[in-house]
Amino acid sequence: MTTQQVITLSERMLRGEVFSDKCPSREILKHVTNRWGGLVLVALLQGMHRFSDLRRKLNGVSEKMLAQTLQTLELDGFILRVSYPVVPPHVEYSLTPLGEELAKQVELLVDWIEINLPRILEAKKSDITSDNDA
Repeated sequence: MTTQQVITLSERMLRGEVFSDKCPSREILKHVTNRWGGLVLVALLQGMHRFSDLRRKLNGVSEKMLAQTLQTLELDGFILRVSYPVVPPHVEYSLTPLGEELAKQVELLVDWIEINLPRILEAKKSDITSDNDA
C-alpha cells in the first residue's frame, strides 16, 4: 500500500467527503442550497442590506425564516452582522470575503437556472405528459 492510499478517517473528514454521511461540508451545503440561503447570498452581493430590505427583496420569506437563515450564514462565516445601539434597532448585513467568494459561485448557479428556465420547464412538462400517458 502506498502512502497516498493510506488516508485516515479524520483526514478524509477534513478534506470534505461530501458523499459521506459524516462529512461536515454537508451541513454547509445544506445552509447554502436551502430555499433561502442562496437567495440571501446573491442579494447581499449587491451590498449591505438591512433586515427589512432583505425581507422585501426576498418576496415570500417569513421574518422567522429570514432571521434563521441570516443567523446560520453568519455562524458559517459568510455574513457579517453589524448592530447599532440605537432605538429603533438598526442592523446591517453584508458578506464577509468568504461569503462573497461563495455568493459569486451561487450567483453562477442562479444565472444558469434563469437562462435555462424555458428548457427546464419544457423538460418538466414533457415528463408530466409522459407520466399521464403511462
